[in-house]
Amino acid sequence: MPKIHSQAAVQIGVRMRTARQAFGISLEDLGELANINWTTIGKIERGASSPTAETLVRIASALEIDPATFITGITSDLYGPSTHQVTARDLIDERARKATEEQ
Repeated sequence: MPKIHSQAAVQIGVRMRTARQAFGISLEDLGELANINWTTIGKIERGASSPTAETLVRIASALEIDPATFITGITSDLYGPSTHQVTARDLIDERARKATEEQ
């Protein structure tokens, strides 16, 4: 069974494969057009690798689509549970509370 990076990576990969196939080109062709190794693209399409922003932009440009096509609707929840116990809002609120106490 292939290793999956995350559910987000799977969704991005499916979108990428769908766009590539709609364009009618092979992994090798897309790799050539995007200047990315085709095996890297294959890993992304299978959800085994999470692409960088640069990779998404290069591939989207090669496919003549908006890079947002790949990531629209993807949330951090799809990358797995957070290891943090607090949120950014918690930190901001705590700093505001401390600043008020110091006055």
